[in-house]
Amino acid sequence: MTITYLKRGKSENERDQDDSRTRATVEAALRDIEKRGDAAVRAFSISFDDYSPDSFRLTQDQIDALIAQLTDRELDDIRFAQAQVRRFAEAQRASMQDIEVETLPGVILGHRNIPVQSVGCYVPGGKFPMVASAHMSVLTAAVAGVPRIVACTPPFQGQPNPGVVAAMHMAGAHEIYILGGIQAVGAMALGTETIKPVHMLVGPGNAFVAEAKRQLFGKVGIDLFAGPTETMVIADDTVDAELCATDLLGQAEHGYNSPAVLVTTSRALAEATLAEIDRLLTILPTAATASVSWRDFGEVILCDTHDEMLEVANEIASEHVQVMTDRDDWYLANMTSYGALFLGPRTNVANGDKVIGTNHTLPTRKAGRYTGGLWVGKFLKTHSYQRITSDTAAAHIGAYCSRLSMLEGFVGHAEQGNIRVRRYGRMNVPYGGAAE
Repeated sequence: MTITYLKRGKSENERDQDDSRTRATVEAALRDIEKRGDAAVRAFSISFDDYSPDSFRLTQDQIDALIAQLTDRELDDIRFAQAQVRRFAEAQRASMQDIEVETLPGVILGHRNIPVQSVGCYVPGGKFPMVASAHMSVLTAAVAGVPRIVACTPPFQGQPNPGVVAAMHMAGAHEIYILGGIQAVGAMALGTETIKPVHMLVGPGNAFVAEAKRQLFGKVGIDLFAGPTETMVIADDTVDAELCATDLLGQAEHGYNSPAVLVTTSRALAEATLAEIDRLLTILPTAATASVSWRDFGEVILCDTHDEMLEVANEIASEHVQVMTDRDDWYLANMTSYGALFLGPRTNVANGDKVIGTNHTLPTRKAGRYTGGLWVGKFLKTHSYQRITSDTAAAHIGAYCSRLSMLEGFVGHAEQGNIRVRRYGRMNVPYGGAAE
């Protein structure tokens, strides 16, 4: 096996040092929010966003005024994107059925899919107003039937962003707050004097938002650990450097720490892509951001075979995996660790981010090894129930319950079974007979 790195990003040790500083900052902020509530939230908003309105929650009149700033074309585009997300989420919801089955005569088992009762949706927007993130979290929660959906987004250039607010409102948010970062996530999870706490947090964000969600997990549920955007391009010599470079930089512009990785079997493509990235960075309007991500987190990995590329890709477990090869379906069948796949040169990650209909809140930092991305099922809790409908079944199951409990030494458990045997049992009645 020959795997060659033509370019490497920051080492794991350097990344861990960044993480430790983030952890300490978040821990202190969350303690302050828990202790001082609204006062701490306002202080952080002033400090980080220079924003201190009379109320962080928007009124309906404010929402209407912001929506009125958008053109008909912009509103139609939001409606189109939300229609695609809704269509796919509804199909996913329809695939999740409540069940009830009689496993033995008189023994009924089942489960119900019940929506989480309150959800806090974080929509990033400090650097770029992430209109699409409102579709992915708020709209998907609405399709799941969540009865209270809270949405938070930071101010953009000192003001609520009309596009983000419109998307939140049109998606079905019940409460909209102009709050960003740790203060938004902390307020939604911990609650303040003016914000009732939620049961679950969802949505992507920067490293501080991701770390806040990690520290709050357990007090509230979370969707997944969605940190800085990651992208991987798996390519052979069926595609060109311009396509690869464009797809890599198109995601590197998200932030200063967004990994972008090219994995290829073609040295010529690898070298041409490196050169094309240098060229594009001279003309890309977001090069100030993308160039830092590419410098610190960009990688180019040269492999001998598709099997080696598959092994590398599954080990890295990137959030977005763009596959452009002569065997895309083979990767679909064999990839096991990733956030979402984008198959073929006609497809691209930005489609998934903005409009195509699949959810763009996806696992990062190798979490794709054990979880998929945000989807309607994340907002549903599957709860089981049991019912015994005959005396015979109660006595039969009770006898097994008693013996198995005694095998473990749980006398009280055994007595729960014994009392059913005594009350409902009948001598010489075979199990499966008529209900008593």
